[in-house]
Amino acid sequence: MGELQRTPLFEAYSKYGGKTIDFGGWELPVQFSSIKEEHEAVRTKAGLFDVSHMGEIFVSGEGSLEFLQNLVTNDVSKIKDGQAQYTAMCYEDGGTVDDLLVYKLADNDYLLVVNASNIEKDFEWMQKNAGDGVVLKNESENYGLLAFQGPHAAGILQRLTEEDLSSIRPFRFKADVEVGGYPVLLSRTGYTGEDGFEIYASPEAVVALWDKILEEGKEEGALPAGLGARDTLRFEACLALYGQELTKDISPLEAGINFVVKLDKEQDFNGKAALAAQKADGIPRKLVGIEMIDKGIPRHGYKVFANGEEIGEVTTGTQSPTLKKNIGLAIVAREFAELGTELEVEIRNKRLKAKTVETPFYKRSK
Repeated sequence: MGELQRTPLFEAYSKYGGKTIDFGGWELPVQFSSIKEEHEAVRTKAGLFDVSHMGEIFVSGEGSLEFLQNLVTNDVSKIKDGQAQYTAMCYEDGGTVDDLLVYKLADNDYLLVVNASNIEKDFEWMQKNAGDGVVLKNESENYGLLAFQGPHAAGILQRLTEEDLSSIRPFRFKADVEVGGYPVLLSRTGYTGEDGFEIYASPEAVVALWDKILEEGKEEGALPAGLGARDTLRFEACLALYGQELTKDISPLEAGINFVVKLDKEQDFNGKAALAAQKADGIPRKLVGIEMIDKGIPRHGYKVFANGEEIGEVTTGTQSPTLKKNIGLAIVAREFAELGTELEVEIRNKRLKAKTVETPFYKRSK
């Protein structure tokens, strides 16, 4: 096993009490104070995450748009300069290579933000699919990334910049903004179900901005937050995690992110035929929300049963900090996906009762 990779902020973790774990080959903080406290801070105040392990790949050249249209499931031609789009890359069989964000910087100039554990795999996949007139650059080592999320995040951040943050709407960004004295790309996106911003900057800048943002937000109760809270927050909002809700064996349609699959776009794309067949024949499996009836917590990989037969497995599950219920997401055979269907989850060799429920589990009030 190789040495764990570290982000530019690694030295700052101990100052704030960070407890680190191995996360896909990266040494990252699972928590600073406690997962529940950090989760609550993001839902009610603000929380700051180091997500510098994410990958940044730039695409440029005259063939950029055509390349991206062939590469991803969403319709990149619909986004304008300064817009971001959530999408997926698929294999020919419809399985998922990765889910990602596409930022349109200008015509023939895009930034793709990919999952940390997939950076090398994704870059190789892109190179394999790139034709003439496309330039690909993996700039992941030259960028740090902070995510500042929660109802007070915008107000705190506004005090550190002259840019009018209200002008940056959800899934919009500005590429040359000064925050806390540093040039950044500022994006109104996130992975928590709350309002907030993601801040792309040089490694040196994110180290300085980490301290500045936490100091500025101290009175409002802003906290540093780790991977534990990031996972419980995204899970309650039912935002997919690659490796759990999305894998090479789970298509975007099965994972319920149908809105990123544009089967009607003119260009062919990897996996289009397989996904069209899935839709036409009826998606074989569906991602559903489950709530435990019996006492027990559904965890990733636990088997799900109905009528004595194994019909799927849990992709993510926990005791929801917001709802105080034992809930999960599970990929199950489509005939058991109806709301209110009673299922069983195998927990410690016992089959415990659960039922399918509506998702997302949490949606912020506007």
